[in-house]
Amino acid sequence: MRDAGLPNRPEPPGAGSLGERGGKSVEVPHGGDPGSRGRTTIADGVVGKIAGMAARDVPGVHSMGGGFARGMGAMRERMPGAGGKSVTSGVKVEVGEVQTAVDLEIAVEYGVSIIDVASDVRENVIAAIERMTGLEVVEVNIAVGDVHVPDEDEEQPERRLE
Repeated sequence: MRDAGLPNRPEPPGAGSLGERGGKSVEVPHGGDPGSRGRTTIADGVVGKIAGMAARDVPGVHSMGGGFARGMGAMRERMPGAGGKSVTSGVKVEVGEVQTAVDLEIAVEYGVSIIDVASDVRENVIAAIERMTGLEVVEVNIAVGDVHVPDEDEEQPERRLE
């Protein structure tokens, strides 16, 4: 027994230096897999950002959100210090313990197959959310609110009434 400064106290098993124990390692029980020790919560906004980024990555998606949201986003982009584009514009999510559901509103480019773009968006969003969060995506609802025509980008000259 080592002198620990406390009389008549037995030394706990595995105590002492390696030399005293003959160089054997002592296994300390911990109660299982480290991944099961605690809880991870994922905010709705996190899932919304993932969904928004994944949807925008799909060819044929011009923008996200309805007309008003896109207009506000365009104004926000032009204002210095306003934060630029909102990644979650046109995205609504509901996040539970192990599942999530996503609603998206998009505008597509003129000439693309809306059905194909919607299918590609759904596939990309599901893959990104499930890979990054581990949540099961139970549904991705897509509302196509507009078709972007290239001529719409050109600014029309302002007319004055005289």
